[in-house]
Amino acid sequence: MSEKQRSKTGSLIELVVIVVIALGLALGIQAVIVKPYRIPSESMEPTLNVGQRVLVNRIGKRFSTPAVGDVVVFHPPDGADRGELSCGVNPQGGICPKAVKGRSDVNFIKRIVAVGGDTITIADGHVIRNGKLQREPFIRPCGGGSCTFEQPITIPAGHYFMMGDNRGASDDSRFWGPVPEDWIIGGAFATYWPPNRIGTL
Repeated sequence: MSEKQRSKTGSLIELVVIVVIALGLALGIQAVIVKPYRIPSESMEPTLNVGQRVLVNRIGKRFSTPAVGDVVVFHPPDGADRGELSCGVNPQGGICPKAVKGRSDVNFIKRIVAVGGDTITIADGHVIRNGKLQREPFIRPCGGGSCTFEQPITIPAGHYFMMGDNRGASDDSRFWGPVPEDWIIGGAFATYWPPNRIGTL
């Protein structure tokens, strides 16, 4: 084999190695650190529109505790993705205080509105947390049924109460209860598509 042929073969092998390493790094980053997520429904409007894409920090939740106001991707209780009753108890017309034990394999995206130890009620889609009406300039008014729940519930330790910003069109913890922390995949921290919506959350 000539020197020229050896050089071409070496360059080709080097290119293949670089491509394999780049693909491995991309897959590793997506699996462990940051994952893209497409908004599937109108439940987070006006903050996030259908088809908009966000980046989810998968590693951050290992070093920090999710907080009220965070937009997170998580697994809902089993049945929530199919529109089935997923409340672990009979809520008797109130907020569901407890989810079923099994979790779904699908991903939902909502906003954390209460954490373990908080007591909440809901008035016309607005959260009243520990007796204080929360400032929620990002929500779309409820304007329909399931907007007011006067019977208070207390969120269990290690659980999070999730609600969509589109309060009148969101299937959320009101109906299937708070979710445990280990069902949370990560926090959505930025939107990258479409170009006119690029920014942080």
